[in-house]
Amino acid sequence: MSVTLSLAGKVALISGGARGIGAATVRLFAQAGARVYFNFEKSKSAAEALCRELGEENCRAMACPLEEASKPAELVEACVREFGRLDILVANHGIWRAEDISVDLLSEEQWRKTISINLDAVFSLVKHSVTAMKARAAGSPAHIVLISSTAGQRGEALHCDYAASKGALISLAKGLSTELAPDQIYVNCVAPGWVATEMSQPALSQADTARKILASIPLGRVGTPEEIAAAVLFLCTPLAGFITGEILNVNGGAVLVG
Repeated sequence: MSVTLSLAGKVALISGGARGIGAATVRLFAQAGARVYFNFEKSKSAAEALCRELGEENCRAMACPLEEASKPAELVEACVREFGRLDILVANHGIWRAEDISVDLLSEEQWRKTISINLDAVFSLVKHSVTAMKARAAGSPAHIVLISSTAGQRGEALHCDYAASKGALISLAKGLSTELAPDQIYVNCVAPGWVATEMSQPALSQADTARKILASIPLGRVGTPEEIAAAVLFLCTPLAGFITGEILNVNGGAVLVG
């Protein structure tokens, strides 16, 4: 077997692709030869810049707020219409609030919003992506990678809504991996720990909080978006040809001390 991380000829759909881990994954997938379609909600200028950087013949973006029930289906349809097929789904989008809120003070509105975006929209993306994947040529594997979190495995005090949504993605990946294996659709999770992104910046910018975070990571630093993207890429290549239903931790060893 040749050692390659090529995605030549593949079409990938990446949710939340304009910033952070999503943008790093879009960029790496395009560099590996894939044609990439991604959505954004507010980061129009960043999305447009990324498409120009990678070449609009290979990278397209769509403004698409996935919290709206009809939007995941529209996103999948737009990807297939633009590039003719769908081989890879990376469900990367999600929200996490920086402030700590105990469960007795967490509003039902906040709970529903987190679950709607982090779980319901992922389900809908997967549902419609699987329909498109089953229509591809026989003998060509397809891949779904769900971006979970260390919080989905060990919980996260004062962020129960986020932890619950990310834990559900782990169970979703495990169940779908066996369900979809006969269709040669691989389903895996990547579970990042602390990563230097716009979403985590409010916490990492507070000196006391940052010290506690770094103390919980054996490697002594937070990850980069590119390090998470590399794990996602690996799972979508033939080098991961006997891996499905797995949770790939990319967290500097943080779960070990959790």
